Amino acid sequence: MAYRETANVKARKAAQRDHLLVCAEQLVREGGFANLTMQTLAAKAGVGVGPLYRYFDSKEALINAVFRDSKRRLKERLLSDLDLLHPSRSLFDTLWARLTAFAREEPDAFHFLEMQDHHSYLDPESRHQEQALLIPLGMMVVIGQRTGLLNDIMKPDLAIALFW
Repeated sequence: MAYRETANVKARKAAQRDHLLVCAEQLVREGGFANLTMQTLAAKAGVGVGPLYRYFDSKEALINAVFRDSKRRLKERLLSDLDLLHPSRSLFDTLWARLTAFAREEPDAFHFLEMQDHHSYLDPESRHQEQALLIPLGMMVVIGQRTGLLNDIMKPDLAIALFW
């Protein structure tokens, strides 16, 4: 008879994976990527090293999972229910308020993302997720410049970098 995971087992695995991501995010914030080891993560998470490898093939796979999870939360928080195709001063104010709220409420995730954005170990899926956040913001800046809401002296990618 084939083994099928029950809903409880799936939920428990998802919760353990989420716990590992949170612990890894905290460890990278405290000591950087270079100081993160699977052993330190296992100790912080209260699990053995073996279970870590059931979820993540390598330290790089783990960091990419943390990046994607953190970036997903930021994107949801920042862009949900906003019409970026019609920029206004209130839209910029809303984006800024949401970004600062995310930084205050999720300091580990915010700091982690600030540290990870340009590292070479981010895989194509992580870089794609980064672009999924930046491209809509870039379009908003371009539209704002074309409509006169924003000064067009600054390139959109520089405007977004300053926003961060």
